[in-house]
Amino acid sequence: MIPIDGLAVLTAAEMRSAEQAAMIGDVTEASLMDRAGAAIAQAVARLAAGREVLVLCGPGNNGGDGYIAAAELKRRGLAVRVAASEAPRSDDARRVAAFWPDAVESLERAEPAPVLVDAIFGTGLSRSPSAVVEHALARLTDAAWLRIAVDLPTGIATDTGKVLGKTPRFDVTLALGAVKPSHVLQPAASLMGQVRLLDIGVPTKSSARILARPILPQPDATSHKYNRGMVAIVAGSMSGASELAALATLRAGAGYVLHLASGDVSASAAPHAIVRRNYTADALNEDRIGAVVIGPGLGRNDDASDRLEAALASGRPLVIDGDALRLVAVETLAAHDGRKILTPHGGEFTHLFGEVTDDKLSATRRAAQQSGGVVVHKGADTVIAAPDGRAILCPEASPWLSTAGTGDVLAGAIGAMLAAGLEPLAAAEAGVWLHAQAARACGKAFIADDLADALSAVRG
Repeated sequence: MIPIDGLAVLTAAEMRSAEQAAMIGDVTEASLMDRAGAAIAQAVARLAAGREVLVLCGPGNNGGDGYIAAAELKRRGLAVRVAASEAPRSDDARRVAAFWPDAVESLERAEPAPVLVDAIFGTGLSRSPSAVVEHALARLTDAAWLRIAVDLPTGIATDTGKVLGKTPRFDVTLALGAVKPSHVLQPAASLMGQVRLLDIGVPTKSSARILARPILPQPDATSHKYNRGMVAIVAGSMSGASELAALATLRAGAGYVLHLASGDVSASAAPHAIVRRNYTADALNEDRIGAVVIGPGLGRNDDASDRLEAALASGRPLVIDGDALRLVAVETLAAHDGRKILTPHGGEFTHLFGEVTDDKLSATRRAAQQSGGVVVHKGADTVIAAPDGRAILCPEASPWLSTAGTGDVLAGAIGAMLAAGLEPLAAAEAGVWLHAQAARACGKAFIADDLADALSAVRG
């Protein structure tokens, strides 16, 4: 069982293509099924720790994997039973069902077991299971001590994160051959438990992958405050949000943070490490500025629009967040040829790019292409996409991030990474990773100020 950090993400169609490409010589669909079943058995044997196992098999290839796994578990000496939703339909499924030496129970009448393995339906499901299947699955999972899903839990669409029926929660999901989008897209991801990959010998390649621990910029003997990254934070009518972004920028590793505001910009304000100056039309002409963060607390009045226009015209790499995403047009972003990262939450994304009608991964890729910038589509299942189609899917973050100001902290962290010299997709990934790690370090009921401070501890 392999942790999924950094692994390729394949859609159902891409997985089928990968399997077809792997079928060379003596590698056939049947042999891939044999590999999958053996890998499932090995994983279940480790997790079951000697407890009785009930394997639920469907009529297709996912069920075939289940029959092979059950036969191998029995060979290993575990107490195993098999229950089927219906008879096997495909030739391969019928072939491997014959490996099971004992009776096959009816799914409706099967008695529970401490360990439940769901191999009814996996990749490729397009409609909800029958009420009979849903009821039996709910009954048997409720009674199980450990619930394991094969590839995907029954009732999950592979590519969209949609839950097609009444799918129960699982403790472990064993992804076969590759991670699929629904392993990390919501709401399906919340039902997966721990997702682990089982290698079945199919080479995989994709422009999408799972978020991984990044290589963060580190200072050395030649470093000074400017080459570590100078970031300008353009403030507006709500200076608390921009102050949070400024603090996060410093805590994420920037060498110099310039907070540009109007009115009282007292240098006595804490933290004293932030340089505070009055905003002027030429404030962004400083050549040493490595990135500009605009949007947190900017407001939506004419003055805010003027500041956004100045930031776009400055030629500096940009992080565009919050109110700035309500003020800018997609056409303006597309015409802007500088480096930029957009960080919309769901509402801002819909305002700028329209309603998501298919899936979050596809929609975010389209948005990146349309805008010409890297898009960080925030949420419990954050998706990051670049204009060239590369994408990063992020596993579920702490639900305690659902509090005011955490998006401002993320914008600041990404700004620090961008000013340090990372290309936009890498800067976005590094900022999102740091943000998630800081949330974990904070635990429960933290506020955005705590989150910003915690960036230093997880910076590494």
